[in-house]
Amino acid sequence: MNNNDLKNKLKQLKIEDNIWIIYIIIIFLSWYSNSLERKYFIFNDLESKEKYRTIIILIFSILLIIYVYFFIDSLNGLNDSKNKTDNTLAHLSSIASLLIVISGVIFLYIALNDKDLSVELAFN
Repeated sequence: MNNNDLKNKLKQLKIEDNIWIIYIIIIFLSWYSNSLERKYFIFNDLESKEKYRTIIILIFSILLIIYVYFFIDSLNGLNDSKNKTDNTLAHLSSIASLLIVISGVIFLYIALNDKDLSVELAFN
């Protein structure tokens, strides 16, 4: 690995460190949104319902941005493949990343359109 490749890899790892911090924030937001959802179902609190929906839409919007970042990164990895095995793995990674982006779009669509909270949304 030459100096330029090393700098690029370290920059990429720094971005991934920041994404982990965002995931931690998302976990706490999800935990809070669960309490709002519970409050809505137990007490029929419409304000809690709207706060819950807003947070869920925010969470899935952020996740979609992260998923797109990783998809673009995996596409860039296609150019870096040095042998047949690396090339195959890079293609598989790109396909998997694309499927995750598709799931993110679907989850965000559900969050935007499920006004009655009839569909349980969860991310992994």
